[in-house]
Amino acid sequence: MRLNIFMVVLLFFIVAINAQYDFDTSEVHADELKCVVCRATIKEIENALAEIDPSRQIEVGSRIDAHGNMVNKKVPMIESETHFSEILENVCAKLDDYVRARYKSNKKLTILNLISPSGGMNPDMGKVNIVQDSDLNKSLRFTCEEIIDDNEDYITSIFKKGSSDTVNHICTRSLSLCEDLDADSETDDKDGDDYEDAKDEL
Repeated sequence: MRLNIFMVVLLFFIVAINAQYDFDTSEVHADELKCVVCRATIKEIENALAEIDPSRQIEVGSRIDAHGNMVNKKVPMIESETHFSEILENVCAKLDDYVRARYKSNKKLTILNLISPSGGMNPDMGKVNIVQDSDLNKSLRFTCEEIIDDNEDYITSIFKKGSSDTVNHICTRSLSLCEDLDADSETDDKDGDDYEDAKDEL
Protein backbone atom coordinates (compact mmCIF):
# COMPACT_ATOMS: atom_id res chain seq x y z
CA MET A 1 0.00 0.00 0.00
CA ARG A 2 2.84 2.43 0.86
CA LEU A 3 4.43 1.77 -2.53
CA ASN A 4 1.10 2.24 -4.27
CA ILE A 5 0.48 5.59 -2.56
CA PHE A 6 4.03 6.67 -3.39
CA MET A 7 3.45 5.86 -7.06
CA VAL A 8 0.24 7.88 -7.07
CA VAL A 9 1.92 10.89 -5.48
CA LEU A 10 4.85 10.61 -7.89
CA LEU A 11 2.56 10.41 -10.91
CA PHE A 12 0.59 13.38 -9.63
CA PHE A 13 3.68 15.55 -9.48
CA ILE A 14 4.82 14.35 -12.89
CA VAL A 15 1.50 15.50 -14.28
CA ALA A 16 1.79 18.78 -12.39
CA ILE A 17 5.23 19.53 -13.76
CA ASN A 18 4.69 18.47 -17.33
CA ALA A 19 1.11 19.64 -17.85
CA GLN A 20 0.55 22.74 -15.79
CA TYR A 21 -2.20 23.80 -18.15
CA ASP A 22 -4.17 20.65 -17.33
CA PHE A 23 -5.55 21.92 -14.02
CA ASP A 24 -8.97 23.18 -13.05
CA THR A 25 -9.56 25.54 -10.13
CA SER A 26 -13.36 25.54 -10.20
CA GLU A 27 -15.31 24.69 -7.08
CA VAL A 28 -16.52 21.13 -6.58
CA HIS A 29 -19.97 20.92 -5.04
CA ALA A 30 -20.76 18.19 -2.52
CA ASP A 31 -23.68 16.84 -4.57
CA GLU A 32 -21.69 16.34 -7.76
CA LEU A 33 -18.82 14.80 -5.76
CA LYS A 34 -21.18 12.28 -4.15
CA CYS A 35 -22.45 11.33 -7.59
CA VAL A 36 -19.07 10.56 -9.14
CA VAL A 37 -17.82 8.84 -5.99
CA CYS A 38 -20.90 6.62 -5.95
CA ARG A 39 -20.38 5.66 -9.58
CA ALA A 40 -16.68 4.92 -9.06
CA THR A 41 -17.44 2.89 -5.94
CA ILE A 42 -20.03 0.70 -7.65
CA LYS A 43 -17.68 0.15 -10.60
CA GLU A 44 -14.91 -0.91 -8.20
CA ILE A 45 -17.29 -3.39 -6.57
CA GLU A 46 -18.17 -4.77 -10.00
CA ASN A 47 -14.47 -5.09 -10.85
CA ALA A 48 -13.79 -6.94 -7.59
CA LEU A 49 -16.61 -9.39 -8.29
CA ALA A 50 -15.45 -9.90 -11.88
CA GLU A 51 -12.05 -11.03 -10.61
CA ILE A 52 -13.55 -13.94 -8.66
CA ASP A 53 -13.19 -17.38 -10.22
CA PRO A 54 -16.81 -18.57 -10.77
CA SER A 55 -15.81 -22.11 -9.84
CA ARG A 56 -14.26 -21.15 -6.51
CA GLN A 57 -16.28 -22.14 -3.47
CA ILE A 58 -15.99 -21.29 0.22
CA GLU A 59 -17.39 -22.89 3.36
CA VAL A 60 -20.27 -21.01 4.96
CA GLY A 61 -21.17 -23.43 7.72
CA SER A 62 -21.72 -27.07 8.52
CA ARG A 63 -24.42 -29.50 9.60
CA ILE A 64 -24.80 -33.02 10.90
CA ASP A 65 -26.28 -35.45 8.39
CA ALA A 66 -28.58 -38.38 9.15
CA HIS A 67 -25.58 -40.60 9.82
CA GLY A 68 -24.03 -38.25 12.35
CA ASN A 69 -21.34 -37.04 10.00
CA MET A 70 -20.27 -33.42 9.82
CA VAL A 71 -21.05 -32.00 6.39
CA ASN A 72 -19.57 -28.68 5.36
CA LYS A 73 -21.83 -26.36 3.41
CA LYS A 74 -20.18 -24.57 0.50
CA VAL A 75 -21.36 -21.84 -1.84
CA PRO A 76 -19.69 -20.14 -4.81
CA MET A 77 -17.51 -17.32 -3.49
CA ILE A 78 -19.24 -14.84 -5.77
CA GLU A 79 -22.52 -15.58 -3.93
CA SER A 80 -21.05 -15.37 -0.44
CA GLU A 81 -22.49 -12.53 1.64
CA THR A 82 -19.45 -12.69 3.90
CA HIS A 83 -17.08 -12.18 0.99
CA PHE A 84 -19.25 -9.40 -0.40
CA SER A 85 -19.11 -7.67 2.99
CA GLU A 86 -15.31 -7.85 2.81
CA ILE A 87 -15.41 -6.23 -0.63
CA LEU A 88 -17.55 -3.39 0.74
CA GLU A 89 -15.21 -3.01 3.70
CA ASN A 90 -12.17 -2.58 1.46
CA VAL A 91 -13.56 -0.84 -1.62
CA CYS A 92 -13.24 2.74 -0.36
CA ALA A 93 -9.48 2.36 0.13
CA LYS A 94 -9.19 1.98 -3.64
CA LEU A 95 -10.26 5.59 -4.04
CA ASP A 96 -6.95 6.69 -2.51
CA ASP A 97 -5.55 6.17 -6.02
CA TYR A 98 -8.10 8.51 -7.61
CA VAL A 99 -8.03 12.23 -8.37
CA ARG A 100 -10.80 14.71 -9.09
CA ALA A 101 -10.92 16.02 -12.64
CA ARG A 102 -13.18 17.71 -15.17
CA TYR A 103 -13.48 16.66 -18.80
CA LYS A 104 -12.05 19.25 -21.15
CA SER A 105 -14.93 18.72 -23.58
CA ASN A 106 -17.87 19.44 -21.26
CA LYS A 107 -16.47 20.38 -17.83
CA LYS A 108 -18.23 17.44 -16.19
CA LEU A 109 -16.73 16.33 -12.90
CA THR A 110 -15.27 12.85 -12.70
CA ILE A 111 -12.77 10.99 -10.57
CA LEU A 112 -10.10 8.92 -12.26
CA ASN A 113 -7.66 6.30 -11.13
CA LEU A 114 -4.23 7.65 -12.05
CA ILE A 115 -3.05 4.13 -12.81
CA SER A 116 -4.65 1.98 -15.50
CA PRO A 117 -5.38 -1.74 -14.89
CA SER A 118 -2.25 -2.55 -16.90
CA GLY A 119 -0.10 -0.54 -14.49
CA GLY A 120 0.63 2.49 -16.67
CA MET A 121 -0.75 6.01 -16.65
CA ASN A 122 -4.51 6.11 -17.18
CA PRO A 123 -4.95 7.16 -20.85
CA ASP A 124 -8.04 9.19 -19.91
CA MET A 125 -5.82 11.66 -18.05
CA GLY A 126 -5.24 13.42 -21.36
CA LYS A 127 -8.97 14.13 -21.66
CA VAL A 128 -9.31 15.97 -18.36
CA ASN A 129 -8.13 18.88 -16.29
CA ILE A 130 -7.16 17.83 -12.78
CA VAL A 131 -9.06 19.65 -10.05
CA GLN A 132 -6.71 20.99 -7.41
CA ASP A 133 -7.66 19.64 -4.01
CA SER A 134 -6.26 20.90 -0.71
CA ASP A 135 -7.15 17.70 1.15
CA LEU A 136 -5.20 15.51 -1.33
CA ASN A 137 -8.44 13.73 -2.27
CA LYS A 138 -8.97 12.27 1.21
CA SER A 139 -12.60 13.33 0.86
CA LEU A 140 -13.05 10.71 -1.86
CA ARG A 141 -12.58 7.84 0.59
CA PHE A 142 -14.64 9.64 3.24
CA THR A 143 -17.52 10.18 0.81
CA CYS A 144 -17.32 6.55 -0.32
CA GLU A 145 -17.46 5.33 3.28
CA GLU A 146 -20.45 7.55 3.95
CA ILE A 147 -22.32 6.10 0.96
CA ILE A 148 -21.48 2.52 1.95
CA ASP A 149 -22.37 3.02 5.63
CA ASP A 150 -25.72 4.61 4.79
CA ASN A 151 -26.72 2.10 2.11
CA GLU A 152 -24.83 -1.15 2.75
CA ASP A 153 -27.91 -3.38 3.02
CA TYR A 154 -29.49 -1.87 -0.07
CA ILE A 155 -26.31 -2.12 -2.16
CA THR A 156 -25.90 -5.73 -1.06
CA SER A 157 -29.48 -6.56 -2.06
CA ILE A 158 -29.07 -5.04 -5.53
CA PHE A 159 -25.90 -6.98 -6.25
CA LYS A 160 -27.54 -10.13 -4.91
CA LYS A 161 -30.50 -9.69 -7.28
CA GLY A 162 -28.30 -8.73 -10.22
CA SER A 163 -28.82 -5.79 -12.56
CA SER A 164 -27.89 -5.01 -16.14
CA ASP A 165 -26.87 -1.48 -15.13
CA THR A 166 -25.97 -1.53 -11.46
CA VAL A 167 -24.24 1.86 -11.45
CA ASN A 168 -27.30 3.79 -12.63
CA HIS A 169 -29.67 1.50 -10.77
CA ILE A 170 -28.04 2.47 -7.47
CA CYS A 171 -26.56 5.94 -7.94
CA THR A 172 -29.15 7.52 -10.24
CA ARG A 173 -32.50 5.80 -10.00
CA SER A 174 -32.52 4.69 -6.37
CA LEU A 175 -30.24 6.86 -4.25
CA SER A 176 -30.76 9.91 -6.49
CA LEU A 177 -27.15 10.97 -6.09
CA CYS A 178 -26.84 11.60 -9.85
CA GLU A 179 -29.17 13.47 -12.17
CA ASP A 180 -28.42 11.62 -15.41
CA LEU A 181 -27.13 8.28 -16.61
CA ASP A 182 -23.80 9.61 -17.92
CA ALA A 183 -22.95 11.82 -14.97
CA ASP A 184 -19.22 11.11 -15.02
CA SER A 185 -18.60 10.69 -18.75
CA GLU A 186 -17.77 12.86 -21.74
CA THR A 187 -21.27 12.47 -23.16
CA ASP A 188 -23.97 15.05 -22.52
CA ASP A 189 -26.96 12.83 -23.17
CA LYS A 190 -29.65 12.95 -20.52
CA ASP A 191 -31.98 10.02 -20.17
CA GLY A 192 -35.67 10.82 -20.14
CA ASP A 193 -36.63 8.00 -17.77
CA ASP A 194 -38.90 8.81 -14.88
CA TYR A 195 -36.58 7.97 -12.01
CA GLU A 196 -39.40 7.80 -9.48
CA ASP A 197 -41.15 5.15 -11.58
CA ALA A 198 -37.87 3.27 -11.81
CA LYS A 199 -37.54 3.33 -8.03
CA ASP A 200 -41.07 1.99 -7.64
CA GLU A 201 -40.14 -1.01 -9.77
CA LEU A 202 -37.36 -2.09 -7.39
